[in-house]
This record gives sequence, structure tokens and C-alpha cells, in this order.
Amino acid sequence: MKFNHLGIPTTGNFEGEIDLPHLKMTVSDHENNPYGIQWQRFWADAPYPELVKTVPHVAFEVDDLMVELEGKKVIIEPTSPSEGLMVAFIEVNGAPVELMQYSK
Repeated sequence: MKFNHLGIPTTGNFEGEIDLPHLKMTVSDHENNPYGIQWQRFWADAPYPELVKTVPHVAFEVDDLMVELEGKKVIIEPTSPSEGLMVAFIEVNGAPVELMQYSK
């Protein structure tokens, strides 16, 4: 696994907002800082678990998403938020963790 970003939910505005209508959320660019911090504001009708909308998550790049999900508590099933990327969320010790697989 390789660290990708830290997603921090917020209800306030933040610098460099990027609206993602297809995901029903607004984010900051996690690549604009050396630590991968990404602010996230979920829209009222965002279809995600409360855990994901309220608790910070860490995201890791993995080689095989389906293998990584085996035996885990999946809280967001695998989906493709953008071309060439598949993601899923699991719950680990009460916290959300995002697993990301980029196409090769």
C-alpha cells in the first residue's frame, strides 16, 4: 500500500474549492500540499455513510482492490469516481479507510 491522501470532512468553506457534482461533494486539491491533506464538504443529498461524511479518512493506493477487500467490512462498494480509478471504503477500528486502484 502507498499513502495517497488524508480526507477531512468539514461543513465550512475552504480555499481552492473544487465542486464534483457527480460525487455530490466539494473538495480541495490534495496535491497542493506535501502531506496530501484534502478538505471535503459533502452535499446534503450525498449518498455516503455518516461515518465517511463525519470522520476523517486515510486513503491508500493498492495494486488489487478486490484482493484488499477480502474479509474486510466494506462500507462503500467499489466504484469509479473518475476514469482509470476504482475506489472502495472499508471500516477499520471504527474509522473509514479508502482503498484506491489506478489502472495500469
